[in-house]
Amino acid sequence: MSSLTLSLRRAAMALALSVLPVPATWAAGFTFTPYPSAHSLPLSQVTFENGQGKPMTLADFKGKVVLLNIWATWCPPCVREMPTLDKLQKLLGGKNFAVVPLSVDKGGIFTVKSFYDDNFIGHLPIYVDPTTHALDTLNILGTPTTILIDKQGKEIARTMGPEDWDQPAVIAQIKRYMAAPAPKPSRQARTLDTRDSRVASVGAPAKPE
Repeated sequence: MSSLTLSLRRAAMALALSVLPVPATWAAGFTFTPYPSAHSLPLSQVTFENGQGKPMTLADFKGKVVLLNIWATWCPPCVREMPTLDKLQKLLGGKNFAVVPLSVDKGGIFTVKSFYDDNFIGHLPIYVDPTTHALDTLNILGTPTTILIDKQGKEIARTMGPEDWDQPAVIAQIKRYMAAPAPKPSRQARTLDTRDSRVASVGAPAKPE
């Protein structure tokens, strides 16, 4: 499928979502429907910048449960759900969980910061991908799209369209994944860490007596 076709499909879906009535899931209580088995994600290929302009990838969040929300300030459904994402981050954000709101606004950091200030978004960090490369890397067909990622960095499930993210059903589901054990370092990584510590100790100057 050509990039032009994908762009047209995304635009059409965004327009359709902007005029649809509020989904019934907002009233009924949304929860993700997990895949039969978690899907691998190209974590290091999903590149973006944080609010300070520092380059990052999704791999930087490995070890946490992540709610990755692909959004834009020009997308009405995205704007509608942003306060609930802000509240979710306030409630659960920490060493075991993070909301990662990845903006694909062409205006980058300035556009998102202005939106946060104007809409009193005080708990969400800024992450931007003005290149929109993440859309193709993650096969995103429209905004908002939200992906639930486990501590191993694998995709548990995804949903397209706005949701009420601070509702008890969502919070309970995320907490179940937060309670799962974090991934253990591989044998190779442990070996490298041991080698590095040995090199550091050998190369360290002797302490003065």
